[in-house]
Amino acid sequence: MIILNNVVLRRGTKVLLDSASVTLNPGEKVGLVGRNGAGKSTLFALLNGTLHEDGGDFSIPKQWRMAQVAQHMPETEDSATDFVVAGDTRLAEAREALAKAEALHAADPDDADAGMALGQAYSDIADAGEHDAVPRAQALIMGLGFKLHELDRPVNSFSGGWRMRLQLARALMCPSDLLLLDEPTNHLDLDALVWLEAWLQKYDGTMLVISHDREFLDAVTNVTVHIEQAKLTRYGGNYSKFEDMRALRMEQQQIAHERQQEKIAHLQKFIDRFKAKASKAKQAQSRVKALARMERVAPLLAEAEFTFSFKEPANLPNPMLSITGASFGYMQEDGSATTILSGVSRGVLAGQRIGILGANGQGKSTFVKTVAHDLPLVSGTVTEGKGLAIGYFAQQELDVLHETSNPLEHMVRLARELGSAAPAARTEQDLRGFLGSFNFSGDMVKQPVGTMSGGEKARLVLAMMVWQRPNLLLLDEPTNHLDLATREALAMALNEFEGTLMLVSHDRALLRTVCDEFWLVGRGEVRDFDGDLDDYQRYLLDESKRLREEAKQANAAEVAAASAAASSPPKAVVPQASAPAPAVTASPATVSTSAAPAVDGRTQRQNDARERQRLAEQSRPLRKELASLDQRMAQANAEKSALEARLASPLPPAEIAEAGKRLKQLGDEIEAMEERWLELSEALEGIGS
Repeated sequence: MIILNNVVLRRGTKVLLDSASVTLNPGEKVGLVGRNGAGKSTLFALLNGTLHEDGGDFSIPKQWRMAQVAQHMPETEDSATDFVVAGDTRLAEAREALAKAEALHAADPDDADAGMALGQAYSDIADAGEHDAVPRAQALIMGLGFKLHELDRPVNSFSGGWRMRLQLARALMCPSDLLLLDEPTNHLDLDALVWLEAWLQKYDGTMLVISHDREFLDAVTNVTVHIEQAKLTRYGGNYSKFEDMRALRMEQQQIAHERQQEKIAHLQKFIDRFKAKASKAKQAQSRVKALARMERVAPLLAEAEFTFSFKEPANLPNPMLSITGASFGYMQEDGSATTILSGVSRGVLAGQRIGILGANGQGKSTFVKTVAHDLPLVSGTVTEGKGLAIGYFAQQELDVLHETSNPLEHMVRLARELGSAAPAARTEQDLRGFLGSFNFSGDMVKQPVGTMSGGEKARLVLAMMVWQRPNLLLLDEPTNHLDLATREALAMALNEFEGTLMLVSHDRALLRTVCDEFWLVGRGEVRDFDGDLDDYQRYLLDESKRLREEAKQANAAEVAAASAAASSPPKAVVPQASAPAPAVTASPATVSTSAAPAVDGRTQRQNDARERQRLAEQSRPLRKELASLDQRMAQANAEKSALEARLASPLPPAEIAEAGKRLKQLGDEIEAMEERWLELSEALEGIGS
């Protein structure tokens, strides 16, 4: 287990942890939460050995193998597959040991010890998974959104976000007892995020994850550790349970503080009244000592919340946009166009709140960039309503920010560009005050954007959008780098926004909160998606399964073709003068049966009856097991629902731990039963066909 006991941790002169204590048990999935700058990444540095505690005691099992996502951008000409395979440190060690054993054996083939070492090395490399390393790596790569033809591409040929996905795949490839994930969802689309959730739910080691995606935390964690005021507080349960338990704890703390203050006031009143009276002096003195001994309950110090709002749009054209027969894509260097979406005809009305869904690479960002005038329209028309004012949040903040400029310079430039369309206040002091409302105070307004964190850049883009007073918001992954509090502020502001919204996001909580209809971008078109986000997640999983099957069939076809080519004898050359025998192809339905003996009706019925009996005997035990599984799954799901309802109410820590443990067991049992149910169903279908 991991134990922190009264740990003090500093970064420079700032104390991030002060006498902090927590215990994490093997196999727990822990969400580490807290405001930006609270010390989450610094705690990770302590766990991975980059930093050492400045006080207190910290221990982690020495034999544990650790995996985490490297934060640097990989620079290598290795293929994507080879780069991820290299993340398997156990396999890499086994390969190195095998190379040494082979060298020793080659130097002295008669050395018995060298022969034994070589045999052991071969056994170790087999145990390390050499035989299936490439398929395992490619399953991870494709799960994170890469295509089949990209598996052998050099790492350096991918953009930064895709290379960071490869870093994530490399970390998942490593066999580990402890997995550290710092914002793993930042570079993922919703389809890759759904896949990652499913993968992490099956991970059987100890995991700590830092994330600002509440639904992701709910899906993959069962313990939450909160960093606040340099302390660590452990809560049993995922993020939603943590919020409920913390609210209750804060309420209880405030009540206890208020009661104690009443008691202190009562004691102090007695002391002040009777300390000068000889007859009461002894009693007054005892109350003074009681006050001195009293352990004070701290008042509730709520962290300041960040909030903002969009100005009421000056006008609301209706329709906002009219898209007719449009093709969306991008231009190549030679001037030719690559079309991703075609035949798009849609209307966008005032007040619509549209969530844009679609698997990775299907054209969501291309669609939004074209509407925002960042990309030219390939063909067709996009007609804008009179007075349309677009507020655009680009997925890469630097698409709309200047790296060398500071926030104040950005606002001054924006105010000049907008001219009379901008709000009345345009003095530098007004702009400083406006930036202050987005937490850019003091010297921060003069800090170059290139030195800012991702969250600060995102807040600056939001500030610039609000200043423009838009009536159509185009938001492409606006929550990347935003902490949970800022995401909540964004959701509140969008819910109060009176204009039209088009949102691309992998943050399901934000999509659920602010969108009331969805468009699906995929297979070269844009269409309505009839369903909610749960339906969409099922759609993504089905699409992922379909693509994996296609890839598997393509690989099998390639292997079969190569095998046939290798094993086929050379073809004889037929002289042109000789007439070849006519080729005959026949399906089972068209094969002539004139040479077969005729079967009378009675014999055919007897044959059919015997075949039905054989199939019934084959399927009977499978159907019996299937019925038993249905019953057991119903019981397990009922128990799981009861446990989840029980965990939603306040419980003693021991009961929470026991219930959480049983809930995990039930989840594993249900998953195993569902897999067996599918196997039995497929077997029965095979018998029937």
